[in-house]
Amino acid sequence: PRQDGPAVMVSSCRLFFPEDPVKIVRAQGQYMYDEQGTEYIDCINNVAHVGHCHPLVVQAAHEQNQVLNTNSRYLHDNIVDYAQRLSETLPEQLCVFYFLNSGSEANDLALRLARHYTGHQDVVVLDHAYHGHLSSLIDISPYKFRNLDGQKEWVHVAPLPDTYRGPYQEDHPNPAVAYANEVKRVVSSAQEKGRKIAAFFAESLPSVGGQIIPPAGYFSQVAEHIRRAGGLFVADEIQVGFGRVGKHFWAFQLQGKDFIPDIVTMGKSIGNGHPVACVATTQPVARAFEATGVEYFNTFGGSPVSCAVGLAVLNVLEKEQLQAHATSVGNFLMELLGQQKIKHPIIGDVRGVGLFIGVDLIKDEATRTPATEEAAYLVSRLKENYVLLSTDGPGRNILKFKPPMCFSLDNARHVVAKLDAILTDMEEKVRSCETLRLQP
Repeated sequence: PRQDGPAVMVSSCRLFFPEDPVKIVRAQGQYMYDEQGTEYIDCINNVAHVGHCHPLVVQAAHEQNQVLNTNSRYLHDNIVDYAQRLSETLPEQLCVFYFLNSGSEANDLALRLARHYTGHQDVVVLDHAYHGHLSSLIDISPYKFRNLDGQKEWVHVAPLPDTYRGPYQEDHPNPAVAYANEVKRVVSSAQEKGRKIAAFFAESLPSVGGQIIPPAGYFSQVAEHIRRAGGLFVADEIQVGFGRVGKHFWAFQLQGKDFIPDIVTMGKSIGNGHPVACVATTQPVARAFEATGVEYFNTFGGSPVSCAVGLAVLNVLEKEQLQAHATSVGNFLMELLGQQKIKHPIIGDVRGVGLFIGVDLIKDEATRTPATEEAAYLVSRLKENYVLLSTDGPGRNILKFKPPMCFSLDNARHVVAKLDAILTDMEEKVRSCETLRLQP
């Protein structure tokens, strides 16, 4: 809270490193600076996608702000150009675009689109999922609703396709089919109760769930079960799209070229810190929405400034070849972290693709018990060493690497060297690490 007046920040607004928060006053590229000018490497910020305060993005916003910033009820080239550029990155069926301001707005609209198109109400989601902070999305986010009002009767939860600590693990002959069959079972169970499925929502790579990489082929199988029930497949790309996975522009493309969602939602990274979001869908879905006769209008969505920013982000991604960069740096970081896994028993799993990587910390190799306290301690020590990293997952034991896309090979070396030094120190002090080391 401020000392000079009545303004108060309520405790429900969480800070990073609450025991010793950092006051950040400036950022550039993959670096953030506190009020003393101390430089931190930012491994957290997937919103500043092409780097904090990228000059070309800042310039695009500034120049358009000097000319016009209004709503989308007037003709303007920027919104058309931006939709065109986005369409070039997606399968051709996904050719209708709605512009909004946040990922939460995008997922809320996706829910409305699915319900209008199918005439159904119910939603299937993955356990531990988070899709946004609006009331409609809290209801389809087990990560949130389990601590609030509980599960609504129209929400059905399927197991997270986690091959490290889920029911079907890396030794299973076909985890994609096994996890998809769990969705089929959830759908059948709902239908037996007279429920009708409007949509299946999933992050293309579940992030809050613990940096999960679903087995290839899982989405195609799920889509079959969902579409057979009359529902649509919604791919939430808000945290993981826009080239972050390196191999592809969209994370859902990791599931194979034959898989195409019915709706794709995007946000966070697409505006590099400016509030821009988008829903892409097919002509039939959009037409069903239009047929209601109720217009869709968003005061700030698709403004000339937002679209100028969106275009600038796409230009920088292309000009600086950041998608290829995510592959090379991500592969290198995965390799370094893999070496750490061999050296430090607390690291149970290293998983990821491109610059979306999770390090799963465990207390015991046999039970894979989440090392929650150790993860919190490690992140705090890294901050003291000027590296900003966060944890997530149901056990808050997954180190999440999702830095700005300009994160470099040198940054990877530096961060992993700090991680190594702290884990080595912890192994001398923390009993759980010592216990692990003693095991044959």
